[in-house]
Amino acid sequence: MRSIAFINQKGGVGKTTSTANVGACLATLGKKVLLIDLDPQANMSMHLGINVNGKDLSIYQLICGKKKVTEILTKTAISGLDMIPSDIDLASAEIELVNTVGRETIVKFYLDELLDKYDYVLIDCPPSLGLLTLNALTIVNEIFIPVQTEFFALQGVSKLLQTFDVIKKRLNSSLEITGIIPCMYDSRTKLGTAVLDKIKEYFEDKVFATTIRKNVKLSEAPSHGMPIITYAPDSNGTQDYMALTKEIIAQEKNTIKGVKVKQKAEIREHAFN
Repeated sequence: MRSIAFINQKGGVGKTTSTANVGACLATLGKKVLLIDLDPQANMSMHLGINVNGKDLSIYQLICGKKKVTEILTKTAISGLDMIPSDIDLASAEIELVNTVGRETIVKFYLDELLDKYDYVLIDCPPSLGLLTLNALTIVNEIFIPVQTEFFALQGVSKLLQTFDVIKKRLNSSLEITGIIPCMYDSRTKLGTAVLDKIKEYFEDKVFATTIRKNVKLSEAPSHGMPIITYAPDSNGTQDYMALTKEIIAQEKNTIKGVKVKQKAEIREHAFN
């Protein structure tokens, strides 16, 4: 099971769009996927046509101990894609949990028994580095950072990297940044190309080869409660997110290959010693 948090403290960079659409593409490719909406704005829940406002069926009720995880687990319209939705009540969680012992891992405590039933667990984090994001980073082993290919793209990323270092040292030693997703790319502008080059220079081999192009259909899809692969299967948005998803899956093969090469080297070294 791969557990991945999509995170960027800057809003409007394609974080929620990427989480929802990568999840939908993974499910379409036969993977069993769980999406967790940890953003009180609940944009990812609405993106997939799920609105639990007033129904007491969001992750907030789980955190408060009012509901069991099986009660709030929600099926989406895509086979193999499940979700734990959010609603506006989650906005008060950080205040209510301030005196709770183990507040940084409370979401993990309630979800732990569920996670291993999936091939992928993807978490959409709020655009901040508060307690909810901290909870996400104690659950996952990987971080994907969607980065807008515009002038302020790298603003605040240094602070995010500092937070990552602290969490890795103190709370989750297995945490790694394994992917940077360039979003809202416009190849027609010199600025877009320049910023993309800067992102690749800054993050080097962590940047995915696939860039998510600006696409009207991507902006329209959430208002229809559908991922791009369902709403506009022939669009550039579908092509980009499917290519990105296949690249994400390919990471596993590369990792396995790297481990095998390392193991062979260790065996060889041991044999000659």
